[in-house]
Amino acid sequence: MTGDDDSRQDPPVNNGVMISGGTHYIGNQAVGHRAQAFSGSVSFQPQDAERTTELLAYVERLLEEHRAALADPDATGRELRRLREELEEAEPQPTVLRRALDRLNDFVQPVTPLVVAVGQLAQSVQGLPGL
Repeated sequence: MTGDDDSRQDPPVNNGVMISGGTHYIGNQAVGHRAQAFSGSVSFQPQDAERTTELLAYVERLLEEHRAALADPDATGRELRRLREELEEAEPQPTVLRRALDRLNDFVQPVTPLVVAVGQLAQSVQGLPGL
């Protein structure tokens, strides 16, 4: 037997991740043979302000239709008004918009049509110029 034996296999490699103790903040990860992890901002196709306005009106209609199914319909309505008011500002603050959209999404969770509509609204808002 020579040292050039091609039938020899490499020992198995454990590509797992082991973390123990303390606090760990971990970003994107990739584990395994040829694994890749990518990071960067997620972007959406730019939407126009008119589409966002249409989606706001649509969410408002759905809120009225499904009011009884919401845990806190008044808070849901207030959050939608807060979002609308921020969008009407000359320079809407992205952090305020994200917070309002996150809270709105939490409030509408039990109602599938509202969850879908709020998701579309969030996508449209994130595509607005300057955000």
